[in-house]
Amino acid sequence: MQMNEVTFAAATPIDGYGPNFFRVGGEVVEGAICVTGTGVRGWGGYADADTLLALAGEVDVLFIGTGAETAHIPADLRAQLEGAGLGVEVMHSAAACRTYNVLLSEGRRVAAALLPV
Repeated sequence: MQMNEVTFAAATPIDGYGPNFFRVGGEVVEGAICVTGTGVRGWGGYADADTLLALAGEVDVLFIGTGAETAHIPADLRAQLEGAGLGVEVMHSAAACRTYNVLLSEGRRVAAALLPV
């Protein structure tokens, strides 16, 4: 089996996560976050639609990590995001981290809004 090293060029990958933190680009960030290929910022959770709506035009797909378990996001939040042209995929945060990294390594325009596990 041939192994290929994943490279991210100038993009910011999610390196890991744990109870109430994420490690992004080698830095530990506590609490909920929003990460794109260019950096990471805090995210106020489902009530903070503005942080996610600001991504419209910059990313094609937004992964929303719902913590340790997959859960539905508020219907009005989904409607706002999709109305702004963002593709929304909801999954538990661990899956969102992995999927974000894979698509980021392919050069795709993705972001992840993540609630801690």
